Amino acid sequence: MSQKSRANIPAQFLTNILTRGLILTALTFPYQTRGHLIGWVFANLISPIFGYRERTKKHVSQLFPKLSRQKQRKIVTNSLYNAGRTMIENYSTTDLLSHQKYAPVHGKGLTALTEATKNKRPVLLISGHFGNYEAARAALINRGFNIGGLYRNMSNPYFNSHYVQTIKALGPPVFAQTKIGLTGFVRHLKSGGPLVVLNDQHVEKGPILEFLGLPARTSTSVAKLALRYNALLIPFYGIRQTDGINFDCILEAPIQHSDPNTMTQALNDSIGARILAHPEQWFWIARRWQV
Repeated sequence: MSQKSRANIPAQFLTNILTRGLILTALTFPYQTRGHLIGWVFANLISPIFGYRERTKKHVSQLFPKLSRQKQRKIVTNSLYNAGRTMIENYSTTDLLSHQKYAPVHGKGLTALTEATKNKRPVLLISGHFGNYEAARAALINRGFNIGGLYRNMSNPYFNSHYVQTIKALGPPVFAQTKIGLTGFVRHLKSGGPLVVLNDQHVEKGPILEFLGLPARTSTSVAKLALRYNALLIPFYGIRQTDGINFDCILEAPIQHSDPNTMTQALNDSIGARILAHPEQWFWIARRWQV
């Protein structure tokens, strides 16, 4: 362990204690109340302290320079609120599954997913850090689909231990982005099991494609997997409704197979269109445009 890593241990431990305490306290409140509480706390207290608000503000102004300051601030605040609310919803596994039992699920991709599952054809469901992707996954799990997932371990090992358990609680199988995890991921895919992947983050050494009109390095791995295993590539989204607690779950038509860059650009265009329609639902915190 490096000297820098050892120096981070006390800070990571304290951060986890505070975060875990906040989560456990919030879970004592009714489902709708806890979502509003953590959304407000994250947007107004946590984000300014850790620089998330300033970073989000920078990205929003970069993408929407013609919007008034007032409208930009509204997107920033609502985006941070959505991020906080999403986090506590995903820690409320039982409540989220119960609430999503009768959530509307529609789109051409739903028919394609149903048919592919029947024929045991591999399916990659692609989304982004938008709305609440786990709400859409929960709605599909409630309808009998064995939807697996892929996750990246958090840098804070203390937080990561309960974060991973939360992901697994929604519905197995889930796989870590490690050598062992990816082996299980591919095995599940080849067997015809649908899998969820988020594909809207910066990836070092990825090809430079367009994302919301700006150059952005993007992973083409999911497109390569789709071509290699003849898997359907279906964009899907859990779009938060105006009441804050319900979701419209949409599965778009599968991306046509061609080449990795073209297919990945189509995925970028898909999530980009959703962000432009609901900019307050994307996690602008991410450093997406690093080229």
